[in-house]
Amino acid sequence: MLKIKEAIVVEGRYDKNKLAQLVDTVILETSGFGIFKDKEQLALLRRIGEKRGLILLTDSDGAGFVIRNHLKGALPPDQVKHAYIPDCFGKERRKRKPGKEGKLGVEGMEPSVLLQALRRAGATILDEEEEREESPPLTKADLFACGLSGGEGSREKRQALLKKLGLPAHLSPNAMLPVLSALYDRESLLEEMKKL
Repeated sequence: MLKIKEAIVVEGRYDKNKLAQLVDTVILETSGFGIFKDKEQLALLRRIGEKRGLILLTDSDGAGFVIRNHLKGALPPDQVKHAYIPDCFGKERRKRKPGKEGKLGVEGMEPSVLLQALRRAGATILDEEEEREESPPLTKADLFACGLSGGEGSREKRQALLKKLGLPAHLSPNAMLPVLSALYDRESLLEEMKKL
């Protein structure tokens, strides 16, 4: 599994699931064309881009390029790298019939093709020495210990933390973990969480 510094932006959850099996980094979804109306998600992409950089990895069909071009105009160009998958015709296993253009999306690509696309885009691949220096990521147990999940009032505490940190209010506990780990130092964040 490759550990990549930049966060990767994909169109949907199936793309995210596919990449999560190949790379260790934050993977964010645009919810397809939902990104056009979601100002909070766009603001989150900007923040993570500022901190870590972003790699856009959208499908090679027309819709993928519309989403990519929207993000290209909405995000600072110096924080964005572009990964492209080749035009491969076929259909994904979960679908009954091929997409409108008949091309495979990110979820239908072979793992080697996706890794090659990320390397060509200039993804910063972290080696083991750098990995050891990093503090461990937040865990679900941390959220539970701080009263942010699994207990009475945890939803309200989560909402308060998200508001305090200027993050989208709709982040679920599972979605919060990689975002918080990408933006904040673990120790200082745990201190903030305990203050709630």
